[in-house]
Amino acid sequence: MTSLGRYHLLLTVDGRPAQHGWWDSEPVARDKLKQWIGAWGRPGARITLTDEKAGRTLTTWPNER
Repeated sequence: MTSLGRYHLLLTVDGRPAQHGWWDSEPVARDKLKQWIGAWGRPGARITLTDEKAGRTLTTWPNER
């Protein structure tokens, strides 16, 4: 786990990292996820929310199928 926070948001655009954010609170991180979708949600963008402590992906946008 990073000292920056347990919950990590990663925005990639066309497969390249564009922005990161870390929060200690999952509800806050999920709110930020919604904000990022509104601001950055476009073709070629992908946003991933990961629980760094548990080592698992909580959600992605757009949703994986």
